[in-house]
Amino acid sequence: MNPRPKHIAIIMDGNGRWAKERGHNRLWGHIRGAKAARQIIEASSRLKIRHLTLFTFSTENWNRPKKEVNFLMSLLSRQLDRELQTLMSNNVKFRTLGNLSQLPDNIREKIKDVKEHTKNNTGLTLTFAINYSGQQELTHCFKMLAEKVLSKKLHPNDISESLINQSLPSAYQDTPELIIRTSGEYRLSNFFLWQAAYSELFFVEKYWPDFNSEDLTEIIRQYTHKERRFGFITEQLKQQEVHTPNTVTLLN
Repeated sequence: MNPRPKHIAIIMDGNGRWAKERGHNRLWGHIRGAKAARQIIEASSRLKIRHLTLFTFSTENWNRPKKEVNFLMSLLSRQLDRELQTLMSNNVKFRTLGNLSQLPDNIREKIKDVKEHTKNNTGLTLTFAINYSGQQELTHCFKMLAEKVLSKKLHPNDISESLINQSLPSAYQDTPELIIRTSGEYRLSNFFLWQAAYSELFFVEKYWPDFNSEDLTEIIRQYTHKERRFGFITEQLKQQEVHTPNTVTLLN
């Protein structure tokens, strides 16, 4: 049996479709999605999860209708205001991944403020992936390493998987053992492309607004019963304790 995952990452998908199927505007789905996120954050804190990453806004989301993008920015701003006290009372540290420079000034200031207020919290580390893409993250990392090679600070032979891991903006996190995507879609959509190499992937039919703490608990239960082989065979795992990275390769 596996221990409880240290890091859970979630692609919160299906807000718009959830709303449309109920005769509402897509924007209503994002409001309900924010409520679902709050429940999952609080549940993760209770379950003593070390890291929770929520894919909040991708670089591709800028291509959505301007009205929807503006609403998402407004909703993010409002949630940062509303949830600060909840984060503090649950001992949650708030961090972000992604290029924040494209966000409105007021949102960047609020993100900075929430980070500052929660920086000494010692419970769950909650990360919002905002204006994030896995390809963008890797491109930035490889450019940085290339610059070090050109300046003779790094030899090409020194570049390794370990060094790349350490050079990614997400290096402060454990690698996600468990990635969940809601809404019945079966893809990562440019999320944690490097980090997901051995993650367990759970694809859930429910739309994100319907996803709740009971669903999360059940997925964690299923995860703990998975056999994580990392290239070994079952017989080898039974013969000896195998020390492996914090990740998985099974699809559900």
